[in-house]
Amino acid sequence: MNFTDAKEIQIDGFTLTIEQVYKIAHAKIGDIKLELSSDSKKRMQESRDFVFDIVKKGKPVYGINTGFGALSSKHIAEKDLAQLQVNLIRSHCTGVGRPFSREVTRAIMVLRANCLASGFSGVNPEIVQLLLDFINYGVTPVVPEKGSVGASGDLAPLSHIALALIGEGEVEYEGKIVNSSFAIDQIKKQAAVLGPKDGLALINGTAVMTALGALAIHEGTDLMKLADVVAAMTLDGVQGTDSAYNPLITSLKPHPGQLDVVVNLNNILEGSEIKDSHRECTKVQDPYSLRCVPQVHGACRQTLIHARDVITTELNAVTDNPLIFVQEGKVISGGNFHGEALAFAMDYLAMGLAELCNISERRIEKMMNPTFSELPAFLVKDSGLNSGLMIAHVTAAALTSENKYLCHPASVDSVPTSTDKEDHVSMGVTAGRKLHEVVFNLKQVLGIELLCNTQALDFQTQKSSPAIEEARNVVRKHIRPIEEDRIFYKDMEKLVRLIEGREILTAIETHAGELR
Repeated sequence: MNFTDAKEIQIDGFTLTIEQVYKIAHAKIGDIKLELSSDSKKRMQESRDFVFDIVKKGKPVYGINTGFGALSSKHIAEKDLAQLQVNLIRSHCTGVGRPFSREVTRAIMVLRANCLASGFSGVNPEIVQLLLDFINYGVTPVVPEKGSVGASGDLAPLSHIALALIGEGEVEYEGKIVNSSFAIDQIKKQAAVLGPKDGLALINGTAVMTALGALAIHEGTDLMKLADVVAAMTLDGVQGTDSAYNPLITSLKPHPGQLDVVVNLNNILEGSEIKDSHRECTKVQDPYSLRCVPQVHGACRQTLIHARDVITTELNAVTDNPLIFVQEGKVISGGNFHGEALAFAMDYLAMGLAELCNISERRIEKMMNPTFSELPAFLVKDSGLNSGLMIAHVTAAALTSENKYLCHPASVDSVPTSTDKEDHVSMGVTAGRKLHEVVFNLKQVLGIELLCNTQALDFQTQKSSPAIEEARNVVRKHIRPIEEDRIFYKDMEKLVRLIEGREILTAIETHAGELR
């Protein structure tokens, strides 16, 4: 493969960002090339040499020449250390369920490589580079979603990746599921040969949890902004008042998220003829789903702010065990593999994103209801003969309801394992998987609200703001106005693609400036 035009990204253990993780996860083969930095190679080799010195001396050290977990008191002879690591990987491949997506698996791999690149694990640098080569050449291990309790590392899912590195697992390569040894041969590399500590280093950490969190935060950041856009469009679609968005109100309750939302809403609505046409009308207050957008969307922003802070820290954290401190001459066992901070943050973020669904569904209902909106019932002429968007609203209600059980926190549970040696766990992967379901549902619900409010705006005789009109034009390039009933799920799918492609946000920001 020719990497001449590829953008090189150096992995050094300390500088990875959420945005880089997302880019690497979604990159086309040949667009990027990941390499270990020279400093990271040096640190890893020094740590590796330290491990071999321990082996030579024969002193029992957990993870190097002992058994694992509840078997840590078992000393393993030097001649069996390589087999010990292979056995570890094979026995820990116990994941079940459908595989993680290509994007999630690529994010997991780069995060595990970044952790090992810090030089505190005693791992062979060549194995870490092979992990990066899998990403570079589009070799994606098949990793079942279920099987991690979020402590002592994401052992089962990471073992499926490690199994692929030693040529015994299954991978997706060039659109087919093949044995990893075949794919390794195709990219002209050699399968990893595990030495002391290598297997444990590959599987003992929070890479799966962190990957799920990082990808959700990247999408969630755009969805938070889009929620402000969609709410503003609905406000004009039902001829609501923006008086509740007066900065004087928010100045008396200056939560950072609320401050940002108020700025966004006023910038998006700037220049709206609809907004300005009813300054003197008899409407005094709108329902909460319109009037309290700053307070609700702002509170949701706070969950994102917290989650971003936690995940950003974890991206460049060392989560292996035991850790090799070469300068101090020590190997120390600890608990950095525990995912409690991540589990809490992802449960919290799931609540914030789900609440955007809650309030969006209420705004959709207001557009369905002619008593409030003064628009045709279900936003279609000849309602009765036509059902209009009646059942699109029902779908939004179903997804909103589903989010409520998805928001039951995984992090409050713990099931002791390994004969009670590992007696408190985080359930962080479960929290991350639920979070991704909430993200999926939010995209659908915001898409449905866009389907509704663009139709509501079509019924208005005056123009909305330049920003909103541009966003409506983007939608109308793909979805024609609703004159009579048609198959609406196809429109809904198109809107989700527009959301994922940032086309609507880009249109808004062209006129309203970059949203907060």
